[in-house]
Amino acid sequence: MAEFFLELFSEEIPARMQQAAAEQLAKLVGAQLAPLSPRDVRSFGAARRIAVTATIAAEVPASASELRGPKLGAPPQALEGFLRKNGAVREELVEEDGYFLLRRNLPSRPAGELIAGEFAQALAGFGWPKSMRWGQSGAFTWVRPLRRVVCLLDGAVVPFTLGPVASGDESEGHRFLAPGAFRVRSAAQWQEELRARFVIVDAGERRERIRAGLRAAAGEKGLGVAEDAGLLDEVAGLVEWPVCLIGAIDPGQMALPPEVRELSMKVNQRYFATRDAAGNPAPHFAFVANIAANDGGAAIIAGNERVLRARLADAEHFWAQDRKQRLDSWLPKLDAVTFHAKLGTQHARAGRIEALAREIARALGADQAAADAAARAGRLCKADLVSGMVGEFPELQGIMGGYYAASSGEGEAIAAAIRTHYQPKGPSDEVPSGVIAAAVALADKIDTLAGFFVIGEKPTGSGDPYALRRAALGVIRIVLVNRFALPLRQILDVAVERISESSFEAAEKTTDKAIAYAQSQNVPVGARLSARGRGTVLDPASGKQINSRVPEIFDFIIDRLRVLLRSEGKRFDVLNAVLDTAWDDDLTRLIARTEALGAFLASEDGANLLAAYRRSANILRIEDAKDGPHEGTIDPGLLAEAAEIALADALEAVDREAVRRLTDEDFAAAMRGFAALRAPVDAFFDHVTVNATSAELRRNRLRLLARLRDVMHRVADFSKLEG
Repeated sequence: MAEFFLELFSEEIPARMQQAAAEQLAKLVGAQLAPLSPRDVRSFGAARRIAVTATIAAEVPASASELRGPKLGAPPQALEGFLRKNGAVREELVEEDGYFLLRRNLPSRPAGELIAGEFAQALAGFGWPKSMRWGQSGAFTWVRPLRRVVCLLDGAVVPFTLGPVASGDESEGHRFLAPGAFRVRSAAQWQEELRARFVIVDAGERRERIRAGLRAAAGEKGLGVAEDAGLLDEVAGLVEWPVCLIGAIDPGQMALPPEVRELSMKVNQRYFATRDAAGNPAPHFAFVANIAANDGGAAIIAGNERVLRARLADAEHFWAQDRKQRLDSWLPKLDAVTFHAKLGTQHARAGRIEALAREIARALGADQAAADAAARAGRLCKADLVSGMVGEFPELQGIMGGYYAASSGEGEAIAAAIRTHYQPKGPSDEVPSGVIAAAVALADKIDTLAGFFVIGEKPTGSGDPYALRRAALGVIRIVLVNRFALPLRQILDVAVERISESSFEAAEKTTDKAIAYAQSQNVPVGARLSARGRGTVLDPASGKQINSRVPEIFDFIIDRLRVLLRSEGKRFDVLNAVLDTAWDDDLTRLIARTEALGAFLASEDGANLLAAYRRSANILRIEDAKDGPHEGTIDPGLLAEAAEIALADALEAVDREAVRRLTDEDFAAAMRGFAALRAPVDAFFDHVTVNATSAELRRNRLRLLARLRDVMHRVADFSKLEG
């Protein structure tokens, strides 16, 4: 076996590209070296290099090959093309089974010959998210100018040319601390030499060194460092020799909202925020230098403190200017901010969210004051989009609206609702709590879902440009975490109706657009479009008319609920079983039903009863195919066996209890009640012959099994369960 080593050394590679590039290089090398049975493939990524090492066979073993060519009698051009493609001549071909065959005995081939012959072309096609042309011809592209290529096989250079660079055995260390080239003899020596020249080439090691260094530097001042995995990964890609330092923040600038200060530090300078012993923001920042300075970093710290003061001075300006106006004074400016061409402006959207937040708050049992507060927060929740601070830092939308609402005297409940209405932004993000904040967050997400479904911009398997899956998961998490009883279809119906009216108003601004929109919706030109005019269906839960778009959106949300359950390791087939009988749009109640059924099925009684259900269902399916459905009233006079009498009595008792428990929403108790069926069901199948010789007796017993199925369907369609 031989050691293969490849390093591609260039100008600085953007941090966000390094890990993916190192992984891509490992895959490319593995594919190119496949005839040499590579193992122990390991890749490296750093600011100025990506590299890979592997153990490979010293040669490609000898082998025999057979390639089938064109059919006998094929046009001469086809045969010539086959020969040319494979570098063969006509005399090498044999005729067999109606085809030309090319059989060859391939001799063994040295590994170096394989690498030298094929690597340059493979590497030239390396995929970077962004690249630049390089070399005199301008034909070669790489992420940044490529300076050196090291390619070794057991320490010997494998010669090839990549773009304008020929492979060799020289690399470089730190640009400033150890300039100049050094010779590479092996992968291990390369790593050791780089460390001696102030480069830690392993990304994982750099990351852990930074994490530990930040903790130690902050600890010396009695501070902690705020966790930020994304920033840690980015900084690890920016430095080769990390040196962790602590700087001070001007005390006057600590009056800025912490989100403003810390986002400016992170986005502009890649600084880490610090915390005091109580977990509060501290007047210090942590950062990572790429050089070990002779003065212990004093000059570097002073320079970074000056830069931060200037950055935060800009933020102070926006903070002061924005607070000179009331938040609601910005609402007219939202007319100039388009949400979507078919869905109107952010001002129009704010009006929809206002109305929908009020509707949701009322549905959640809010009193008039709380419903009014939710509506007010909904109206103002997008106003900060035209503020100076959000213009500078779009990541702060919503957060700044909360601050500006408080400074405008809107009250803490409204400010908090605006501040959190984008949450949750991800699976680990907190959800808004309380009716007012939750109502606004739900209204924002439901308006988004309804809007893009109405205009036909639904997610596809390959893309979700408007983050509708995230919006649906947000709705689910807000409802479930707060344990809300929300009539989701009713709320979706309200949202769709308002979206439809708003969309028509947006299109009505010009005659051509109005005509086109009206025609696309099959309504008379000039008519006012309403959700009712777009087709209605009956809500199976309430029996009320709802817009025909609502079941589509509701099913999309339920699909996201299935994904969530799967990610949590729960059985989504249990949810399917419940949905097929419950027709429930209260997500909290659906999950309670699902959890109760899941717990029951996990018990011995539940498993046995499920087996009995399936046995009954199989019998009914076969017999129903012969005679038609065996439904109807059971004749007590035909219950001849003690076991079938006991089962009939048990079914009636369990059914009455199940109805009562389900009405009370005590789903766990309803499922426990089904355990009483296990013994009589077992006895029935042990002692009763369903297909009796008497036709009347047979029909009655089949009706008894149908009754068992129907009683169990009170809680779920057990036929939907897997396993």
